[in-house]
Amino acid sequence: MSIDFIKLHGLGNDFVVIDGMKGNVDVDPAQVRALCDRHFGIGADGVIVVQPPKNSGSAGYMHYINTDGSLAQMCGNGVRCTAKFLVDEGYVDASQGELTVDTLAGKRPLQFSVDTGKLTEATVNMGEPIFDPELVPVRAPQESVADHAESGTSFVRDLKVQTPWCDVTFTCISMGNPHALWFIDSFEELPDALFNGEKTLENMDIDRIGAYLESHEVFSEKSNIEFVELRDGLLHTRVFERGVGETLACGTGACATGVGGYLTGRVGREVDVVLPGGMLKIEWTEGGAVKMTGPATESYRGTI
Repeated sequence: MSIDFIKLHGLGNDFVVIDGMKGNVDVDPAQVRALCDRHFGIGADGVIVVQPPKNSGSAGYMHYINTDGSLAQMCGNGVRCTAKFLVDEGYVDASQGELTVDTLAGKRPLQFSVDTGKLTEATVNMGEPIFDPELVPVRAPQESVADHAESGTSFVRDLKVQTPWCDVTFTCISMGNPHALWFIDSFEELPDALFNGEKTLENMDIDRIGAYLESHEVFSEKSNIEFVELRDGLLHTRVFERGVGETLACGTGACATGVGGYLTGRVGREVDVVLPGGMLKIEWTEGGAVKMTGPATESYRGTI
């Protein structure tokens, strides 16, 4: 069959976006893997089929499938790209300035900016973080759970996980999908085998490390793995995404990083998270919701 698509990305986290608003478009896992193949296909971190909304008041539904063909509950960069598709293709009036996207993790309201009628940037209400270990989900012993006095939040702060290289301590949060944050305060103390050259975040071999940690037995549904360094007041982060591998940016990962950075006393409620593809502004509001601001960009259109 022939499929028209638009290649969109949020800070380099890229998607093959397909219009399913006017009729059913079904792509199976094998087709998704073929579309996402960067050598033999289009190349992407996932496929988004934009479908009619599931709830009244929403503009559309983001049906997001990971590179490996597995269905994803949530994708922050994907939500912004879905919103861009809906605005740019005329399903939403560009002058509205706001819309709601349905996802498997629930409704995601957002405000957006436009230039010559095209969406350029969006601030998404990503909802409230989930801390209950059973809901993250993560198998966390009680001693790894801590209370944050200021916010009254109980969360998995210090989950110790053994690896072939060293012990890793995770802070675990869900943003509709599970995230395990490894805040690294000293690279020099880590084994040489974790790096390709100088001991820096940029030189960490996270393809190898992330693949091991993603599927660790403590994560019953696997987990996204964040490698985080506080540098000059910013949270520099690399993400190994569950079912994908390392991506240039991860919206839910940036949200989890911002929340985890606040709960562990590293940053305030507002922080810029620097990813290989660029920067996302994250705010954990007093009301409990996390807001994420960042761009959405079209690369090209085609037919495959």
